[in-house]
Amino acid sequence: MIRNDLRNVAIIAHVDHGKTTLVNEMLAQGGVFRDNQQVQDRVMDSGDLERERGITILAKNTSAHYNGVKINIVDTPGHADFSGEVERVLKMVNGALILVDAAEGPLPQTRFVMQKALQLGLKLIIVINKVDRLDARIDEVVEEMQLLMMDLDATDEQLDSPIVYCCGRQGTSSRTPDKQEPNLNPLFDTILETIPPMEVDTEGAGQLLVSCIDYNEFVGRIGIGKIERGVIRANEPVSICNFNDSKVRTNCKIVNLYQIEGLERTLVPSAQAGDIVMFSGIDGLNIGDTVCEPSKVEPVQFVKIEDPTVEMTFSVNDSPFAGREGKFVTSRQLRDRLYRELLRDVSLRVNDTEYADSFRVCGRGEMHLSILIETMRREGYEFQVSTPKVLYKEIDGVRHEPIERFVADVPEDMTGPVFSAMGNRKGSLVQMTAIGNRMRLEFTVPSRGLFGYKSEFLTDTKGQGIMNTIFYSYEPYKGDLQRRNTGSLVAHETGEAVTYGLFNAQGRGTLFITPGTPVYQGMVVGYTNLSDDINVNVCKTKHLTNTRSSGSDDALTLVPVSKMSLEECLEFIADDELLEVTPKTLRIRKRILDSELRAKARFREKNK
Repeated sequence: MIRNDLRNVAIIAHVDHGKTTLVNEMLAQGGVFRDNQQVQDRVMDSGDLERERGITILAKNTSAHYNGVKINIVDTPGHADFSGEVERVLKMVNGALILVDAAEGPLPQTRFVMQKALQLGLKLIIVINKVDRLDARIDEVVEEMQLLMMDLDATDEQLDSPIVYCCGRQGTSSRTPDKQEPNLNPLFDTILETIPPMEVDTEGAGQLLVSCIDYNEFVGRIGIGKIERGVIRANEPVSICNFNDSKVRTNCKIVNLYQIEGLERTLVPSAQAGDIVMFSGIDGLNIGDTVCEPSKVEPVQFVKIEDPTVEMTFSVNDSPFAGREGKFVTSRQLRDRLYRELLRDVSLRVNDTEYADSFRVCGRGEMHLSILIETMRREGYEFQVSTPKVLYKEIDGVRHEPIERFVADVPEDMTGPVFSAMGNRKGSLVQMTAIGNRMRLEFTVPSRGLFGYKSEFLTDTKGQGIMNTIFYSYEPYKGDLQRRNTGSLVAHETGEAVTYGLFNAQGRGTLFITPGTPVYQGMVVGYTNLSDDINVNVCKTKHLTNTRSSGSDDALTLVPVSKMSLEECLEFIADDELLEVTPKTLRIRKRILDSELRAKARFREKNK
């Protein structure tokens, strides 16, 4: 059977190239919203963190209608740390829109997602977005995309992929770069012409590949996937199998079956091959599972997800302030939450350690793990995490480490600090290209060399630089790197920080805290430009006499403190430090809180 009434399309691109904004306009012009309906910007970014940070974290499904054809659209993340989301959803579609900014051109994630789409043999449509930018260089970007496809060994047919020129924010498009039409009809027409109708077997035994998992506390796990063959019906028995596991689960039943219409889930009694559906009622469902009719159990091969490159240790908070702010504080609650995250995130790995209250969590990058930390924090969890570390591999008896492809767009007169920093981090220059009055610098650099570099990069380029990274390959170990060249200011005693104590401490370095902040011994309250740590007493008060009063402290002037975000804290912490995470507070602390015990441990480490 030929499904002329259906197309399944993914929108993939680098972060900030306008995927979600374009989807907004496709939905508006595809009849999803009423004419007078007030719609928020980037309606597909429904999560609080997504809207706050302006990025897509989870892939989401929606649909629009055009000329009697239903177009299932999958909006995907653009940040490299969430590329696992992109890899698995490409199994649900038979075509992809490759979006690229008309000024920035193809960036690291563009290369990654295009490579995956080419490997799967998907029909591609190149969309040059943001053509209204004053610095747009449309012809050069088209040429760069052609060169990129050739570099990725695209076939002749893929090299002839059509190009559409769009302005997602204004909802306009055209097939030529000269003049925009006032709607997205050229884009919709190109989708219908380029992505062929699916040829499906609706008479065979039902078969559905689970590509995504959602979770609802009322119905449990919700599977999302494309029906590969036959018809799937609600309230009929099914079997669950997996391509990588010989076990088969029988006597399962889909309780509720949904199809996606716009932004709504519509309850349906059945759906046929080619449809993207959601279903509930099966416990223990995992991404990569195949739902089959009991009469013909055949698992579908699932795409191999790239391995994680960064690990952190999540452990129960054992600081003196433990349990004051969190709702979930025990090791059992922490373990259950981390393993529950595995249900929806195929790029994540969680393992128990030799200690009952610590867990090893591996992910694609610092942002990947920081999003998990921030999500858990907002849910009421209290815990502590270690400094991020890269995952090494033994290949032919040689220690290999992950290498990142680092791309920086900087003003011409600011390339020097970037070259210097990359040299200190064992980076190798791959390419240098002039783009207008800016330079694009491309390096391969060890992943561990980029820890903590983002804030330094912004300082070096005076906030005008743009940096992007993506995993490149594993290469032999590049040698030792110094993670941090500053020391910590460590609280000497437990109490409450006062102006007099902070005034005396600020001469040693930069502080993180203000008067009235509760502190404990071993808590990091600032940093110093010296390489060694310094103990400071921020709770110290002035001795009162007949001629001294506590009110005289009002004359002391404190330097504005440095407030760090979660990502900045993760970049900052040293190997002998931990980050204490609670719903209200982020505190950096030493692993060993007592200053004498810490000094003895450091002495033993030096004399090993």
